[in-house]
Amino acid sequence: MMMPTNLINPIYLGSFLPVDSILSTQGIMVMLLAAYAIAMWMFLTSAPKIYTIMVSDLAAAKDFYEGLLDLPVAEVPLHYYYNYEQSLGTPGVDPIYWSNYSSTQPKPRTEFNQTDGLWYQLKKNTQIHIVTGANFGHNNRHRHVCFDNACLEAILMRVQARRLKYKIRRNKPLNFLVKDFEERVIELAEAND
Repeated sequence: MMMPTNLINPIYLGSFLPVDSILSTQGIMVMLLAAYAIAMWMFLTSAPKIYTIMVSDLAAAKDFYEGLLDLPVAEVPLHYYYNYEQSLGTPGVDPIYWSNYSSTQPKPRTEFNQTDGLWYQLKKNTQIHIVTGANFGHNNRHRHVCFDNACLEAILMRVQARRLKYKIRRNKPLNFLVKDFEERVIELAEAND
Protein backbone atom coordinates (compact mmCIF):
# COMPACT_ATOMS: atom_id res chain seq x y z
CA MET A 1 0.00 0.00 0.00
CA MET A 2 1.30 3.33 -0.95
CA MET A 3 1.32 6.22 1.48
CA PRO A 4 0.38 9.63 0.24
CA THR A 5 3.37 11.98 0.16
CA ASN A 6 1.53 14.83 1.83
CA LEU A 7 1.26 12.80 5.10
CA ILE A 8 5.05 12.42 5.47
CA ASN A 9 6.49 15.63 6.84
CA PRO A 10 10.20 16.21 6.47
CA ILE A 11 12.15 16.01 9.75
CA TYR A 12 13.91 19.24 10.49
CA LEU A 13 17.10 19.43 12.58
CA GLY A 14 15.69 22.52 14.27
CA SER A 15 12.86 20.52 15.77
CA PHE A 16 15.38 18.50 17.85
CA LEU A 17 17.95 21.21 18.49
CA PRO A 18 16.69 24.42 20.07
CA VAL A 19 18.96 26.74 18.07
CA ASP A 20 17.32 29.89 19.41
CA SER A 21 18.13 28.81 23.02
CA ILE A 22 21.75 27.98 22.25
CA LEU A 23 22.39 31.29 20.53
CA SER A 24 20.78 33.30 23.31
CA THR A 25 22.94 35.16 25.86
CA GLN A 26 22.26 32.50 28.46
CA GLY A 27 23.14 29.70 26.03
CA ILE A 28 26.41 31.35 25.04
CA MET A 29 27.35 31.83 28.70
CA VAL A 30 26.69 28.13 29.40
CA MET A 31 28.89 27.14 26.44
CA LEU A 32 31.68 29.49 27.61
CA LEU A 33 31.54 28.06 31.14
CA ALA A 34 31.68 24.52 29.76
CA ALA A 35 34.70 25.42 27.60
CA TYR A 36 36.40 27.04 30.62
CA ALA A 37 35.75 23.92 32.74
CA ILE A 38 37.28 21.70 30.06
CA ALA A 39 40.32 23.98 29.74
CA MET A 40 40.85 24.02 33.53
CA TRP A 41 40.51 20.24 33.71
CA MET A 42 43.11 19.84 30.96
CA PHE A 43 45.47 22.32 32.70
CA LEU A 44 45.14 20.69 36.11
CA THR A 45 45.57 17.13 34.85
CA SER A 46 48.75 18.10 33.00
CA ALA A 47 50.20 20.15 35.89
CA PRO A 48 53.06 18.40 37.71
CA LYS A 49 52.69 16.99 41.22
CA ILE A 50 54.71 19.25 43.52
CA TYR A 51 56.27 18.22 46.82
CA THR A 52 57.65 20.94 49.10
CA ILE A 53 60.72 20.30 51.24
CA MET A 54 61.76 22.80 53.91
CA VAL A 55 65.49 22.96 54.50
CA SER A 56 67.75 24.61 57.06
CA ASP A 57 70.35 25.79 54.52
CA LEU A 58 69.43 26.46 50.90
CA ALA A 59 73.02 26.44 49.62
CA ALA A 60 73.75 23.06 51.22
CA ALA A 61 70.45 21.77 49.81
CA LYS A 62 71.51 22.89 46.32
CA ASP A 63 74.79 20.99 46.71
CA PHE A 64 72.87 17.91 47.88
CA TYR A 65 70.08 17.79 45.27
CA GLU A 66 72.07 18.98 42.25
CA GLY A 67 75.51 17.63 43.13
CA LEU A 68 74.95 14.45 45.09
CA LEU A 69 71.57 13.29 43.80
CA ASP A 70 72.08 14.77 40.31
CA LEU A 71 68.45 15.93 40.02
CA PRO A 72 67.74 18.10 36.98
CA VAL A 73 66.67 21.69 37.63
CA ALA A 74 62.98 22.11 36.78
CA GLU A 75 61.01 25.00 35.36
CA VAL A 76 58.76 26.77 37.82
CA PRO A 77 55.17 25.58 37.19
CA LEU A 78 52.82 28.07 35.56
CA HIS A 79 50.60 28.68 38.59
CA TYR A 80 53.66 29.76 40.62
CA TYR A 81 54.37 32.54 38.12
CA TYR A 82 51.16 34.19 39.21
CA ASN A 83 52.04 34.14 42.92
CA TYR A 84 49.38 31.51 43.65
CA GLU A 85 50.23 31.09 47.35
CA GLN A 86 50.05 34.81 48.15
CA SER A 87 46.78 35.17 46.26
CA LEU A 88 45.25 32.74 48.75
CA GLY A 89 46.31 35.01 51.60
CA THR A 90 49.03 32.75 53.01
CA PRO A 91 52.52 34.01 53.78
CA GLY A 92 55.53 32.33 52.15
CA VAL A 93 56.48 30.11 55.12
CA ASP A 94 54.25 29.46 58.09
CA PRO A 95 55.71 31.11 61.23
CA ILE A 96 55.29 27.85 63.17
CA TYR A 97 58.34 26.47 61.34
CA TRP A 98 60.49 29.34 62.63
CA SER A 99 59.41 28.95 66.27
CA ASN A 100 62.35 26.77 67.34
CA TYR A 101 64.97 28.61 65.35
CA SER A 102 67.65 29.73 67.79
CA SER A 103 70.11 32.58 67.32
CA THR A 104 72.94 30.32 68.56
CA GLN A 105 72.54 28.02 65.58
CA PRO A 106 74.39 28.80 62.36
CA LYS A 107 72.44 31.02 59.99
CA PRO A 108 71.71 29.70 56.50
CA ARG A 109 73.55 31.35 53.66
CA THR A 110 71.34 33.84 51.84
CA GLU A 111 72.79 33.91 48.35
CA PHE A 112 69.47 32.64 46.91
CA ASN A 113 66.12 34.35 46.77
CA GLN A 114 64.59 32.66 49.80
CA THR A 115 61.00 33.20 48.71
CA ASP A 116 61.49 31.42 45.39
CA GLY A 117 63.53 28.46 46.56
CA LEU A 118 64.87 25.74 44.27
CA TRP A 119 62.97 23.54 41.80
CA TYR A 120 63.99 20.01 40.75
CA GLN A 121 62.45 17.33 38.57
CA LEU A 122 62.03 14.21 40.72
CA LYS A 123 60.09 12.06 38.22
CA LYS A 124 58.43 12.59 34.84
CA ASN A 125 55.48 14.61 36.16
CA THR A 126 56.73 15.21 39.72
CA GLN A 127 58.76 18.15 41.00
CA ILE A 128 60.17 19.14 44.35
CA HIS A 129 60.20 22.71 45.60
CA ILE A 130 62.97 23.40 48.10
CA VAL A 131 62.30 26.30 50.49
CA THR A 132 63.88 27.53 53.69
CA GLY A 133 62.05 27.17 56.97
CA ALA A 134 63.43 24.12 58.78
CA ASN A 135 65.59 24.27 61.89
CA PHE A 136 69.07 22.85 62.17
CA GLY A 137 68.89 19.49 63.92
CA HIS A 138 70.95 17.86 66.66
CA ASN A 139 74.69 18.77 66.36
CA ASN A 140 73.87 21.36 63.66
CA ARG A 141 72.65 18.61 61.36
CA HIS A 142 71.10 19.96 58.15
CA ARG A 143 67.40 19.12 58.20
CA HIS A 144 65.12 18.60 55.22
CA VAL A 145 61.50 18.27 56.30
CA CYS A 146 58.63 17.11 54.09
CA PHE A 147 54.97 16.30 54.78
CA ASP A 148 54.74 13.70 51.99
CA ASN A 149 56.02 10.18 52.57
CA ALA A 150 55.99 9.46 48.81
CA CYS A 151 58.45 12.30 48.21
CA LEU A 152 60.93 11.07 50.81
CA GLU A 153 60.63 7.49 49.55
CA ALA A 154 61.48 8.67 46.02
CA ILE A 155 64.50 10.59 47.36
CA LEU A 156 65.58 7.52 49.39
CA MET A 157 65.36 5.40 46.23
CA ARG A 158 67.54 7.99 44.46
CA VAL A 159 70.06 7.82 47.34
CA GLN A 160 70.10 4.01 47.11
CA ALA A 161 70.45 4.06 43.31
CA ARG A 162 73.47 6.39 43.58
CA ARG A 163 74.96 3.99 46.20
CA LEU A 164 75.35 6.73 48.79
CA LYS A 165 75.84 5.92 52.45
CA TYR A 166 72.62 6.37 54.38
CA LYS A 167 71.04 5.27 57.62
CA ILE A 168 67.30 4.80 58.13
CA ARG A 169 66.40 5.98 61.62
CA ARG A 170 62.63 5.34 61.43
CA ASN A 171 60.23 3.97 58.84
CA LYS A 172 57.04 5.57 60.18
CA PRO A 173 57.34 8.50 59.93
CA LEU A 174 60.25 8.10 57.52
CA ASN A 175 63.51 9.59 58.78
CA PHE A 176 66.97 8.88 57.33
CA LEU A 177 70.47 10.37 57.28
CA VAL A 178 72.83 10.91 54.32
CA LYS A 179 76.32 12.42 54.19
CA ASP A 180 77.15 14.82 51.38
CA PHE A 181 80.52 15.46 49.68
CA GLU A 182 81.55 17.91 52.40
CA GLU A 183 80.81 15.35 55.14
CA ARG A 184 77.73 17.28 56.29
CA VAL A 185 75.05 15.05 57.76
CA ILE A 186 71.69 15.72 56.12
CA GLU A 187 68.59 14.48 57.91
CA LEU A 188 65.52 13.91 55.75
CA ALA A 189 62.43 13.67 57.91
CA GLU A 190 58.74 13.19 57.29
CA ALA A 191 56.80 15.68 59.39
CA ASN A 192 53.93 14.35 61.49
CA ASP A 193 50.57 16.00 60.91
